[in-house]
Amino acid sequence: MGDPRTSGSWRGEFERGGAPLKILLQTDSVLIIDKPAGLPVHAGPRAGRSLEDFLPALAFGKKRLPQPAHRLDTDTSGCLVLGRTKPALAELGALFAAGRARKTYWAVVQGGPAAQSGRIDLPLRKVSSAAAGWRMETHPGGQPALTRWRVKGRGEGLTWLELRPETGRTHQLRVHCASQGWPILGDPLYGKAIPAGLHLLARAIVLPLASPIEATAPVPEALRPAFRACGWREE
Repeated sequence: MGDPRTSGSWRGEFERGGAPLKILLQTDSVLIIDKPAGLPVHAGPRAGRSLEDFLPALAFGKKRLPQPAHRLDTDTSGCLVLGRTKPALAELGALFAAGRARKTYWAVVQGGPAAQSGRIDLPLRKVSSAAAGWRMETHPGGQPALTRWRVKGRGEGLTWLELRPETGRTHQLRVHCASQGWPILGDPLYGKAIPAGLHLLARAIVLPLASPIEATAPVPEALRPAFRACGWREE
């Protein structure tokens, strides 16, 4: 894998169609971008832009287009890792599959836990219906899912949490928080939608490669009022 000390911890942004994509880190074999909320990682049946539309611009001279090494919900903003070469993508995929990539999320939840830290160990399964579509739910027969959490700040009726998923189930953090009675603010599926959107940020990621790399995403402008209300200060 490329070494960010020599291939450049390059940071910048470009625009296409009016939507900026920030580059948090670039090496010869890895890109970490700051994905904006509302941008799907993969193209879906509905017409509209996805990250796939930006991949040619993210090639930066490579013949092979970079590819996402993991998932990130459409409504979630923050760190997204892409492999720039076939070997890099395979190595990154193995890291994520083995749970060795260290992911840290920030969220503002409604209400919040009484304790300062804890863990949520609840299996998850996918359910669907013609009327409501699909969603995830906790169920004893589901796939194992473990989330560790820590309170970073509190506000009136809100709590700022640091979340560390030990597993990578779809909607894991959203369902786990909602299952405890403190849904993530702005969650249209497991809580209540608000104009500012889902208050969930893929804040940081650490990749334990031969030359470890890490990146941190800034708090999006739309989410800042709620984070400030819980004690967050501008970076």
